[in-house]
Amino acid sequence: MENSRDRDHDTSLRLGPQEVPPVLELNTAGTSPFLFTCDHYGRLIPEMLGDLGLPESELVRHIAWDIGIAGVAEQMAKALGAHLVAQRYSRLVIDCNRPPEAVSAIPLMSEATTVPGNDGLTQDIKARRRELIFDPYHRRIHEVIDARLAKGQPTVLVSLHSFTPVYAGIQRPWHIGTLYQHDTRLPPLLLHHLRAEADLVVGDNEPYAVSDATDYTIPVHGEKRGLMNTGIEIRQDLITDPSGQTEWAERLTRIFTEIEATLITPRASHL
Repeated sequence: MENSRDRDHDTSLRLGPQEVPPVLELNTAGTSPFLFTCDHYGRLIPEMLGDLGLPESELVRHIAWDIGIAGVAEQMAKALGAHLVAQRYSRLVIDCNRPPEAVSAIPLMSEATTVPGNDGLTQDIKARRRELIFDPYHRRIHEVIDARLAKGQPTVLVSLHSFTPVYAGIQRPWHIGTLYQHDTRLPPLLLHHLRAEADLVVGDNEPYAVSDATDYTIPVHGEKRGLMNTGIEIRQDLITDPSGQTEWAERLTRIFTEIEATLITPRASHL
């Protein structure tokens, strides 16, 4: 295992010319009202950080990324013609859905796993990780929303995630859950459609709920900007393989197509 312990080296953290940028985008010209974000899409670690002192067996687990959501997000964006903005780097480097000042933003402990490469970090080092990974991602989401609103393009923020079926030894029964805080428009509509699927156990703000203290994308880009918004959590064992990802992408594409028809009806009546 490699782990950078040279703090001056860490402060000058950068991506090499062979490394990909933090932000991945699909369908930048998409006309769908839905704007998809994926905070935990990837599990890359900048080469200068080695492996954060962890074995590969830990770096493929849910503590490093949202397993399976990348395939679902890409297929949904393609099928709906929706713009997707995703984060390629691991949340163990910095979690892009946490307020950057939160202790959990750069976790020393994730579930029961200690992350040696996150031990003893100075504020300067933490700030450098934010500058390199967190800021470009959220700056891009902000720019995309600005551009859409300037064009008068309807914008509904949907943040895509997956969750582990067992957490701290407790089984989670839900297949999918909606996550929200203040939006009273989209989440009830999504819950209605999901609960119409006879084979699903649906969580209402389960297994998590959105809050300003624990989340960033929805509070900052959705609520503060007055956009309809929701988070979606899919249980990871359902989307681990490509067939499961396709099944869920197709199901959610159908549901969001129905939701879009409902959302645009009031606008159409004024044309």
